[in-house]
Amino acid sequence: QVQLVESGGGLVQAGGSLRLSCAASGIIFSAHNMAWYRQAPGKQRDLVAEITSGGSTNAADSVKGRFTISRDNAKNTVYLQMNSLKPEDTAVYYCYARGSVRNYWGQGTQVTVSS
Repeated sequence: QVQLVESGGGLVQAGGSLRLSCAASGIIFSAHNMAWYRQAPGKQRDLVAEITSGGSTNAADSVKGRFTISRDNAKNTVYLQMNSLKPEDTAVYYCYARGSVRNYWGQGTQVTVSS
């Protein structure tokens, strides 16, 4: 069975850093594009950053220069390094895997940034 297991969420002060991890199983990880999304209460789920199977990256304007997405195919894991965190970054963060036929979501992990 397919599973995306997230870790690294928590409470952090504004200006601080946090690193999220998403470990995948049940898929050929290296063949999947990966992404991080986030959703704040009462708002839609938005793309934060993505990385293709070939290693190309893209990030939302709101996090450019602060967040970095990366992947380690040997560990079947995608990461989101978050620096200079702001209160508006507070949201549930979701891991996403896109394959040629099927897509998968992680369970989500809460990130809370205090002022």
